Amino acid sequence: MADQVFDRTSSPSRSHPAAPSRLAPSPAPGAPHHTETSPSDRPNAYWITGSSRSGKTQALIDQFCLWANGTRQSYPTLPTFPGVLVLSAIGDNRIDLADRLTAATQAQYPFRATTPLGFFEDEVVLFWSLLIEKLDLAAQFPLRLRPENEQELAQRLWQPAIDRAVGQTGIREAKLVRRLLDLMQLAALGGMALQDLPIVLTQGLGSQSTELPLPYDTVRDLLLQWRSWCLQRGLLTYSLVAELYGQVLLPDPLYREKLQSRYTALFADDVDEYPAIVRPLIEQFLDAHAPTVLTYNPNGGIRLGLGADPEYLASLRDRCQVIERSANPAASLLAEVGEAVIELAIAPTFFPPSLPNSIQSLQTGTRAQLLRQTSELILEGIQRGQVEPSDVAIIAPGLEPISRYALTNILTSQGVRVENLNEQRPLTSVAIVRGLLSLLTLVYPGLGRRIKRDAIAEMLGVLSLGAIDPVRAGLLADHCFEPHPETPRLLPSQVFARWDRLGYQASQAYEDLVQWIANQQAQLSQRMIATPVVLLDRAIQKFFQGGTHLPFEQVASLRELMETAQHYWEVEARLRLRDSRAQVEAQVEAQVQAQVEARIEAQPIARFIQLLRAGAVTANPFPVRPIGPARNAVTLATVFQYRSSRRSHRWQFWLDAGSPRWLSGVDSLFAAPLFLQGWSGHLWTVDDTQAANERRLQRILTDLLSCTQEQVVLCYSDLASNGQEQTGVLLSLVNAAAPIGLGDDRAVEAETIVIDR
Repeated sequence: MADQVFDRTSSPSRSHPAAPSRLAPSPAPGAPHHTETSPSDRPNAYWITGSSRSGKTQALIDQFCLWANGTRQSYPTLPTFPGVLVLSAIGDNRIDLADRLTAATQAQYPFRATTPLGFFEDEVVLFWSLLIEKLDLAAQFPLRLRPENEQELAQRLWQPAIDRAVGQTGIREAKLVRRLLDLMQLAALGGMALQDLPIVLTQGLGSQSTELPLPYDTVRDLLLQWRSWCLQRGLLTYSLVAELYGQVLLPDPLYREKLQSRYTALFADDVDEYPAIVRPLIEQFLDAHAPTVLTYNPNGGIRLGLGADPEYLASLRDRCQVIERSANPAASLLAEVGEAVIELAIAPTFFPPSLPNSIQSLQTGTRAQLLRQTSELILEGIQRGQVEPSDVAIIAPGLEPISRYALTNILTSQGVRVENLNEQRPLTSVAIVRGLLSLLTLVYPGLGRRIKRDAIAEMLGVLSLGAIDPVRAGLLADHCFEPHPETPRLLPSQVFARWDRLGYQASQAYEDLVQWIANQQAQLSQRMIATPVVLLDRAIQKFFQGGTHLPFEQVASLRELMETAQHYWEVEARLRLRDSRAQVEAQVEAQVQAQVEARIEAQPIARFIQLLRAGAVTANPFPVRPIGPARNAVTLATVFQYRSSRRSHRWQFWLDAGSPRWLSGVDSLFAAPLFLQGWSGHLWTVDDTQAANERRLQRILTDLLSCTQEQVVLCYSDLASNGQEQTGVLLSLVNAAAPIGLGDDRAVEAETIVIDR
C-alpha cells in the first residue's frame, strides 16, 4: 500500500535507527519537483498565524476575496470559475466558514467547503474505479461503515482472539476492540503501513503492554485481516478512507493530474488540527504554484492525540509568506493574566502572588454546593443586567450527566436557557426510541429475551402519547403481557379481571396497539415488510403522526434512529449478498422457509437492539444553530468541546478547578504519541506523558484566556463527587485568586471556607 515512504533518520528528530517508514511528502513521478525558494518568490502562498480570536479566519476570507476578484478581472470571459477547495478542521467550523465566505463574496464565487476526512472520503468514492484497478478489488460500489457498525463487525470477526485476551486479562471486549481500531486509524492518519505496527509498538511501549493484552504481531494480523475483509465487501471505515487516499490515491500520477485540473486554489483554516497525511495534499498545491492560504494557531492542537500532527504541518511555514496576527488586548484576558496564570499552573510557588480581579474563585465544601452557587452567581449577574445568558460559558474538564442535569435544571427553572454543547447522550436515553425498540420485539419472532415487563409498560405509555397513564400501563403489562422466548405477545385487555377499571380511552388505545401489531405480524409472514426500517417508519407515522407534533429534540432522535437503522440494514444486505447465506433453506417447504427466514432476520434485529442499548449510538442531531430567543443561552461544555467550537464569552466559569483532569484528562487515543512524525522512536515513559500533559495544559489555559473578555471564575469544591479531596493542578490558581463576593450569607460561607483553608 505504501508506495512512497521516508525514514525518520532523515532529520535529527528522527534518529532512532530502527524506526519504521512513513508516508512521504515527496511528489510522485511526473509531478513538479520542489526546490527551496524564499517566501518572496511565493506570493501566492500565505501562512497566517496567531492565537485564538486574533482574526486568522477573517484574514483568510480577505485573501479569498482578493484572489477571487483578481481572477475574475484577469479572466472576464471565463465560462466557469476555477475550482476552489476550502478546508476546515471539523463540520461545525466548516459551516461557519462557508457562510462567512458566501456573505463576503455575495455568493458570486463557488467553492467546495469540507473537512479533510470528508474530502478524503469523497475522493476515494469518486476514484473508486481507479482503486479497484490498483488493488484488484471486486467491482462494487463502496459503502461507508459508521463507527458503531465498525465496532460490531470487527468484534464478530475477531471473536476467538478477543475471547482469549479477555479470559486472560479481564479487559472489556468493547474497549479492546476499540483500541485496536484506534491503532489502525492513527496509523492511517500518520501515513504508516500496518506492517510496521509491531515495530512502532515495541519501540514505544516495550515488548509487552498491560493496556494492550495481545502480541504485537497478532495486533498487526488482526488489523490486516479486518482491512482485507472490508475491502473484499466494499466497506469503508475512516481508517480505510485515510489509508486509501494517503497511501494509494494521492501518490498516483493520474490522480494528481486530475486533482490539479479540478482545483486551482486551496484555503485551509486551522491546519494545526489536521492529520499528517494532509501535508502531501497541501504540497501538491504549493508545488503547482497554486494560490494557497493556510491559518495556524500555535496554541491550538486541540485534536493532538486524535490523529492531528500540528508540528509536522507547521513545517510548511517555510514555503509560505508569513502573516503574524496579534490578539487585541482589549478583546481577551490573555495579555493581562496569561503569563501569570500559566506560570502558577505549571510551576506553583509556596506563596503565590495575587492575581488581578479578572480572575476570581468560588469555593465551597461539596460539589453539590458548588453547582448550586455557580448557578446562583450566573443568575445574579443576569438579573442585575451585567451579562446576557449568551455572554456566559460554563467549562469543565469533564461533565457527567448529573452535573449537566443539575446546572441545566437550576438555570432553566429561572427562565435562563442552556445550550449543552455537543452533548453525547445515548440514543436509548430517549423514551420514544426505547418504545420503538420494544415494539420490534413484539412483531418479529425470536426476540422474547430482549423484552421485560417494565419496558412493555413504558412502551404502552409512549406509543399512546399519554392515553395510557403509567398506572394503567403497569397494570396492562402485569396482566396482559405474555412472555415467551420466541413469540411474546400482548393479550386482549379482557384477560385482566378488572379490565373495566382501565377506562375507555386507555382500553381503546391498548386494543388499537394490539390490533396494529397483529396486522404487522400478518404482513411479515407474507413478506410484505422488507426490513425493520419499514416497520419503524410505519410505527412513527401511526403513533407519532410522523413526528410533526413532537419537540425538536425528540424529532432529532427519531431521525437519528431511522438513519442508524437504514444504514445498519444496508450493511446487512451487503454482507448477505457477499456471503450468500441461507442456501440450504431454499430446498425446504415454503412455510418452513418463511419461518427460518424470520429467525434469520431476527438475528440482526437482536444485534441492532443490543447495539443501541449498549449506548454505541448517540442522540446528536446534525449541527443546527439556534435562532431567535434560543440563541440567548448559557453555554455548557467540556474543555475539548468548547475549544473545538471556537466560541468566545465575556464570562467563563471553570468548573471543578481542583480536578486532576485539567492536567491528565483523557482526550487522546491509546499510544497516539507514537504515530506523530516528530516521535524520536524511543520508549514512551511516564516522564514523557507528564511533559506532554503540561504542554497540553499550557495550550488549554492560553486558548481559554484568549476566548474570554472580562471575567474568569474558578469554581472549586473541597470534595469531588466521589468524596475525595480535590488537589488538582489549578489549586494554586484558586489560592491566588480573590474569593468572589456572593452577597448575603453566601459571602460569609465563602470567607469561612477561605479562612479555614
